[in-house]
Amino acid sequence: MHRYRSVFISDVHLGSADCQADYLLDFLDNVECDTLYLVGDIIDLIAMQRRVHFPESHQAIVRKLMAIAASDTRVIYIPGNHDEFMRHFCGQTLSGIELRQKAIHTTADGRRFVVCHGDQFDQVVRCSPLMLLVGDRAHGLLLRLNRWFNAWRRMRNKPYWSLAAWVKTRIGKARSFIRRFEMAALTVAERGNYDGFICGHIHSAGFLRSQDGLYCNDGDWVEHCTALVESEAGRLEILHWSEQPSLVEREPDAPAPEFVRGPRPVVDTLSQAFIEQVNAEPK
Repeated sequence: MHRYRSVFISDVHLGSADCQADYLLDFLDNVECDTLYLVGDIIDLIAMQRRVHFPESHQAIVRKLMAIAASDTRVIYIPGNHDEFMRHFCGQTLSGIELRQKAIHTTADGRRFVVCHGDQFDQVVRCSPLMLLVGDRAHGLLLRLNRWFNAWRRMRNKPYWSLAAWVKTRIGKARSFIRRFEMAALTVAERGNYDGFICGHIHSAGFLRSQDGLYCNDGDWVEHCTALVESEAGRLEILHWSEQPSLVEREPDAPAPEFVRGPRPVVDTLSQAFIEQVNAEPK
């Protein structure tokens, strides 16, 4: 059993055929924490409008989350754009799970992070995560190819490997969108006097440190099977969990090179009004 102070997961997309439910259930069975954050798109209500796909493995995850909430672990659910309907219940507690528009997480070493799904930044970076390639249909095709590719790998006794993630890292438009998204999140955190921002939404786990803040993305359970975890000392790490669980990345100690070489990059379209909107959202 792996013990952490806090765990952050998002973009599970229960109800869609692309959800890597077996890996997530294994992760939840083997991890203990004081606080579990569900950072949006846990249930894919958009996919379920087209076709309901909710097998036993998806139901098992729901039961597991409810069991965790009934234990000594605090569970905070921050809905995203695919489970936006759940935002109607923010401020309430359902089956022991607290629903919030956003949260402020304080690490063991005293740092304060804004936690929200991240779809709030779509209006700023002017691109939806489902449009990273050439549109929603292309992204759906890529995810189907990912399923077929990994079914073939399983038949050859090979571990999970994300074809979809590999393709997107080689598309300049996707890389550009991710960097604009990271900059927007960092700007909101810093101008709100927070130490950083924790989110999901773009299916791209990673860190970006500036001179004054730390951006953290916990990834997803569709393409990457990743989670953000906080140690008892307050250090943040990203884990990949499939047949061969591994540490993907530790939070960097130094700012990224672009913050050192010259003037800080900016998100030109990020207005003060938008910053105030995000920071003013109820916790």
